[in-house]
Amino acid sequence: MIQHSPHQQAWLAHWLTLEGKAEDTMAQTMAGAKVDMNPHQIEAAMFALASPLSSGVILADEVGLGKTIEASLVLAQKWAERRRKLLLIVPATLRKQWSQELEEKFSLPSVILEAKSYNEAKKTGHANPFDVELTKGQPAVCICSYEFAARKELDIARVPWDLVVLDEAHKLRNIYKNDGAKTAKKLESALSGCKKVLLSATPLQNSLLELYGLVSVIDPHFFGDLAAFKARYSKHNLDEMELVLLRTRLSKVCNRTLRRQVQEEGGISFTRRYSMTEDFRPTELEDQLYRQVSEYLQQDELLAIKSGARHLVTLVIRKILASSSYAIQGTLETMINRLEQKLPLIEALQDYENLDDYQDEEGYNDEDLIDPEALKAEIDQLKDFKSMAGSISQNAKAQALLRVLERAFERTTELGGARKAVIFTESVRTQTWLADMLANEGYRGQIVMLNGSNNDPESKAIYKEWLERHQGSSRISGSKTADMKAALVEKFRDDATLMISTEAGAEGINLQFCSLLINYDLPWNPQRVEQRIGRVHRYGQKHDVVVVNFINKGNRADERVFELLSQKFQLFEGVFGASDEVLGSIESGVDIERRIHDIYQRCRSDEQIEVEFNALQEELKERLDIKNSDTRRSLLENFDADVISRLNLRRSKTSRQLNAYQQRLLLLARMALSQQDDGRYQEGEDAFIWQGKAYNLNWQTAETQEGYFFRPHDGMGAMLIERARQQPLADAELTFSYQPEQGQWVDVKNLVGQQGQLKVVKVIVDASSHRREQLLLAAIDQDGNSIHPETIERMLQLPLCCEPSTVTPIDDQRLEDKLSEQLTAFKTLVEQDNELYYGEAVEKLERWAEDKRIALDIRIKQLDQEIKEARKASRHLSSLQEKMAAKKQLKQLERERDNVMLSYHQEKKKIEQEEDRLLEEIEERLATETRLKTLFTIRWQLAASAQEVTA
Repeated sequence: MIQHSPHQQAWLAHWLTLEGKAEDTMAQTMAGAKVDMNPHQIEAAMFALASPLSSGVILADEVGLGKTIEASLVLAQKWAERRRKLLLIVPATLRKQWSQELEEKFSLPSVILEAKSYNEAKKTGHANPFDVELTKGQPAVCICSYEFAARKELDIARVPWDLVVLDEAHKLRNIYKNDGAKTAKKLESALSGCKKVLLSATPLQNSLLELYGLVSVIDPHFFGDLAAFKARYSKHNLDEMELVLLRTRLSKVCNRTLRRQVQEEGGISFTRRYSMTEDFRPTELEDQLYRQVSEYLQQDELLAIKSGARHLVTLVIRKILASSSYAIQGTLETMINRLEQKLPLIEALQDYENLDDYQDEEGYNDEDLIDPEALKAEIDQLKDFKSMAGSISQNAKAQALLRVLERAFERTTELGGARKAVIFTESVRTQTWLADMLANEGYRGQIVMLNGSNNDPESKAIYKEWLERHQGSSRISGSKTADMKAALVEKFRDDATLMISTEAGAEGINLQFCSLLINYDLPWNPQRVEQRIGRVHRYGQKHDVVVVNFINKGNRADERVFELLSQKFQLFEGVFGASDEVLGSIESGVDIERRIHDIYQRCRSDEQIEVEFNALQEELKERLDIKNSDTRRSLLENFDADVISRLNLRRSKTSRQLNAYQQRLLLLARMALSQQDDGRYQEGEDAFIWQGKAYNLNWQTAETQEGYFFRPHDGMGAMLIERARQQPLADAELTFSYQPEQGQWVDVKNLVGQQGQLKVVKVIVDASSHRREQLLLAAIDQDGNSIHPETIERMLQLPLCCEPSTVTPIDDQRLEDKLSEQLTAFKTLVEQDNELYYGEAVEKLERWAEDKRIALDIRIKQLDQEIKEARKASRHLSSLQEKMAAKKQLKQLERERDNVMLSYHQEKKKIEQEEDRLLEEIEERLATETRLKTLFTIRWQLAASAQEVTA
């Protein structure tokens, strides 16, 4: 029977949880992640975590390379370091998707804060709902939208955040402008002093000043002020030396990898997407219903909807109207009932599941109640609409779906894909109606529905069967929402042909086994369309993807929307679809939706529609035309060969580190669980069985074989580590047995038959900005010869010949001397790293001060030139009045120049004082405190077998 002592388990447990540089400890985080990370993603995370003094970075990888994974890895690393004040600010439409990704891939708990949950927390007595640990009683990543964060800026400012991640951060790039950018300025103020990670593939779109804006959000002391940056870098012909300097400076704060580089390194292979369209023309009755409801929504004095809710309500009703007559019929009925009962109109729109996103964007107040007396005529009108909708027996778009479905399947099969399609609709009622219609058209038993609640009997039955099938495995997370989605996706993958999904249902799911997507209802928001297509056209997709859209030939506005999304945003064709270059050029897809909705509201003829859409396209043209590509390449992109070489090295190094870490995690399980020879513990390759349950180091194997993912930060792995760390350890004598399978360890084999003493000490070097930990291992043999720490580690992995025995406390100065040497070496290493961090911070501040001083010099030169030109111009003036006015203007310029010159040295002194103050702050953050903790001291013997144990 193999035996190991609690001392050996404690050494392993502490080694597995050491804190320190990300370069050394990232394996802990990766060993617990349910995602196969590519080298560029790990490289990006390392870049973000490189310096504890950094105020933050921009991760600017191209679209499709997984910036979400990169940022999640950074968040998970901070979590592992027990830094739990983590804030994630994202577009409203991505909140749920982020929450699910963090939970499913990294086991990070999160809380989405929006108006409802915020107000509930306030009502229960919590002063600041953003302080999640106090509000919820346990830590979690706090997630909110940009708009909500800006409205609650004071609450956010009161939390000392360890890290703030801002997704789609190009929303902030116009912060340098005086007009607009209110949200950006509020967030900059609220998050001042916090470390930030900004995610954007387009940090530079139209102007270098946008890049300045993003960097200033991260660190106001990176560049000088706006005037200094403009004076130095915003020139038409930037000097080559200045360009090189700017590139060098940006390389410290911005990391960018391109798709072609990753593809060449071998990390990701991208497939194409192809577009199919199917025309349809509504029936006369459908067209009549559309026009009458549309005219109703266009009325100026619409009493049914208060002005504060006008945009939101009319937009959602239009979406439901375009979806199906069945959907609008149900909505009208609910609206009528709600209005008659004096209830909020917003409650009538729950058929549209993404309502929360719009309410958050609009700042909608759901307390707008209806005055039934003023609405009687309109209620009658709504009843007429409902009656008309009920009389429609066939929908032209549904017939178009039946026509195109088989052709689309044929095209998908030609491209090598499976006979599976996901159909997206924006209405829950349309979803139910489509499922019934398709069942009657030959697809009965082949349909899965996915939405925000899935309360239908079929979904409940699928969920129940899934729970029974996976009972006792780690596939069951305990979250009903997540597990319901997992059950339905698995059913679609294994048994069904069609999945009909709403937007809310599709958030955060992976459908790469399907390569046909049908937009039954087409959103107006290009970012939402790309998000949909991203469910199937993503990393891991092996086949080219087919995207089907319907074109309403009876509605010119609908046709123009499709043209806009297809031609201008390039959503449906090519290898990458809508690139971040294009999507990043718009501040928000909701802004585009709002503009399109305004056209629908204003236009009463096809001619008006043409004029308005032409104007919209012209308005978008400047933003959608990709500019400054040469500047972006020269400033942000590195040579392909350099990147590919670096990624190859990262892949090799990461593989070695991760394998070593996981094998030691498995060794801890063997030490802790194999003590009893009762068959409850059985070991396999990268896996073990304990009490009938299978645990595996590979998360994919664990899921496919109905086992448990064995990882360090939760479940069995976390329990074993914590138990081993907490055991009290008295001085003891351990007799190790050198087994034949360790024959390759020649250094250990040479110690067979010897004995000596061994001590393990944990050293903790604390600074306010970071912590470094190391295990010091000192051992000597009976002759006082020192043993190398690597040999000690190998010896501590050996089984024991017999039970440990207690001994009198060991106190040997020779061990202390060896430990002292190792401690000095470790502190020297820490000091060298701190010197590097300090040097980078000093260089950054020197560049900042230089920017400020150069700006002063440039301003004086500009004024001198203006004075010179003004004097020259005044000589050619003829009238006395003109000469007097010119003289007055000249005097003003001379006074301004004299004032700048007088304040020149004073300003330089202020810059130097600020530089000194910031350096003092850096020195304080690097000040270290060293603590030592003895884990255990033992006497040791090493025998070849139990018979060779010395007395």
